[in-house]
Amino acid sequence: MVSWLDRTVSACCQPLGRYVGLSSGVLGGEDYPLLWYRDLEKHSCGEFSFAVVQANQVCEDYGHVEPGREGTFVGVYDGHGGHDASRFAFDNLSRHLITLAREKGTIDEEVLNNAFAATEDGFLSIVKREFHVDPAIASTGCCCLVGVIWRRTLYVANLGDCRAVLGHTGRFNRIVAEQLTNDHNVRIKEVRDELRALHPDNPNIVSRVGSSWRVKGIIKVTRAIGDAFLKKPEFALGVEPLRRAVLRADPSVSSRNLQPCDRFVIFASPGLWDLLSNEEVVQIVHTYPRQGIARRLVLSAMNVAADARKKYDDLMNYDKGVRRALHDDITVVVILIDHNMLNDELSVPEMSVRGFVNTHRPSDFNIEQEVATESEPTETEPTETEPTETELTESEPTETEPTETELTETV
Repeated sequence: MVSWLDRTVSACCQPLGRYVGLSSGVLGGEDYPLLWYRDLEKHSCGEFSFAVVQANQVCEDYGHVEPGREGTFVGVYDGHGGHDASRFAFDNLSRHLITLAREKGTIDEEVLNNAFAATEDGFLSIVKREFHVDPAIASTGCCCLVGVIWRRTLYVANLGDCRAVLGHTGRFNRIVAEQLTNDHNVRIKEVRDELRALHPDNPNIVSRVGSSWRVKGIIKVTRAIGDAFLKKPEFALGVEPLRRAVLRADPSVSSRNLQPCDRFVIFASPGLWDLLSNEEVVQIVHTYPRQGIARRLVLSAMNVAADARKKYDDLMNYDKGVRRALHDDITVVVILIDHNMLNDELSVPEMSVRGFVNTHRPSDFNIEQEVATESEPTETEPTETEPTETELTESEPTETEPTETELTETV
């Protein structure tokens, strides 16, 4: 089985070799501007690889990695109906998590739940403010996936169908794929049954549209940030009056103590998992070198998409927007775990790495050090009335934020 898969993956990846060295990576090759990557960087207990490819006219995926000496934060945000909600979660969810963790002095499942709730509340307040000017903002939403490594524990929280998959060694030292997240997607019978049980008075809460199941005939996921038109009656946008919220924003949260057999974790948006199985992805990461492994996964998925439509020769010539017919935006972060580093005080570049952003900024991911600093106020500490940069992020766009809102088919 393994040898067959190795041959399959090799055949899948080799024709794309001429595209290795795209954009901002360290390897040479033909430039391909819709693919961004960081082939190998350091984090608190190992290395990571990061890649994003754009398919929509305006990329609706956002992702970032925040490495620090105390731990590592990973965020993947998959937008639908536009990029507003995913951009907001990208800018604010980690900020809320860090603020709450500093207040509590640690990270736990409660901190993760509250960070998601604060992000949801913040975005819905913007929808309320902007709805009379731009009603479409009520139909934009975001699936979110967050991973945190903290004190030898891996925390994972998700809304929607972004997915985290662990690769660990099992019997006979074989690599095993273990899904760490639940897909909140009505293609899964258990999710449909749960939704029907929550809405017994609504027989049309889930229905088939073509070959796929959808919530109220509109959307495939049951949990997301945003999608206010399916949560609040005042934003209904032509949908039949809501008796109660149809979608939820409470994440599924889990934690596990990292074991010596745990080798790596793949965090990715649905664009990857629509094309490659958990087992295929884990086998690729296990088989190939670390350098550029996230990029290899993205290129492998793109090749599967092209092969399905017999469009391989043309795929790299498809521009953004047009190529959405072949595949979705894809974001992949591979966190490689070095257990020898878990107990060490490490010197890692504490720099935030953000998809499609080539400049680095200092990472904010420090909890205990900040707590110690706050206990000793200095003359330079801002006063209560002095606004800080992060306090403005929910209400004012950044200079690099796209101004065009591209409404696409709701997933």
